[in-house]
Amino acid sequence: MLEHLRAHWTKVMSPPAKLLLRLHVTPDMVTWTGTIGVVIVSVLFFPQGWLWQGAILLGFLVASDSLDGIMARTSGRSSDWGAFLDSCLDRIADGAVFGGIALYYVGKDANTVWATLAIAALIFGQVTSYTKARGESLGYTVNGGLAGRADRLLVGLIGVLLTGLGVTMALPVCLVILAVAGAITVGQRMVLVHKATTARARATADEAQ
Repeated sequence: MLEHLRAHWTKVMSPPAKLLLRLHVTPDMVTWTGTIGVVIVSVLFFPQGWLWQGAILLGFLVASDSLDGIMARTSGRSSDWGAFLDSCLDRIADGAVFGGIALYYVGKDANTVWATLAIAALIFGQVTSYTKARGESLGYTVNGGLAGRADRLLVGLIGVLLTGLGVTMALPVCLVILAVAGAITVGQRMVLVHKATTARARATADEAQ
């Protein structure tokens, strides 16, 4: 949903990316620093109930998440390793965010319902990314779907922020939305790959005739 804003966001983040390059900061340094920051904030702030504070810090870190890619393209250092590292660390960061939310609800009156929803949102988010990676490894283009990574993080952090400011049902509602949207997105991508594999199989059969 937010993918169409990528070009505009790149223009906004290009000046700080160029500044970091002039300071001899590498894209990999930014990738690691951002991920470590997300993990620390998520596992320290959320379980303690410091929700709005954690949401603001994570919002800053998530907003700068594209810096490494912009730096790599600007400097001509784009590489398969950089793309691989970024994807792997994104999964760790996402796990920390929604794992931290789950821990918040486990510690808050042992509310396993909302904790389970946080885990469900995490699982569907991870599988959404996996469907893309696995589909593309088989030679198919797997894009689109109802909720991409940026959408999931935005909705989740809005829920955390509002709940931290006193709107207690904001985060549970957002978790329901994320779990449902994640399930739909996984289904959409599975259908996409199924159609692509079927079309390829038919084309191969036609060529063999």
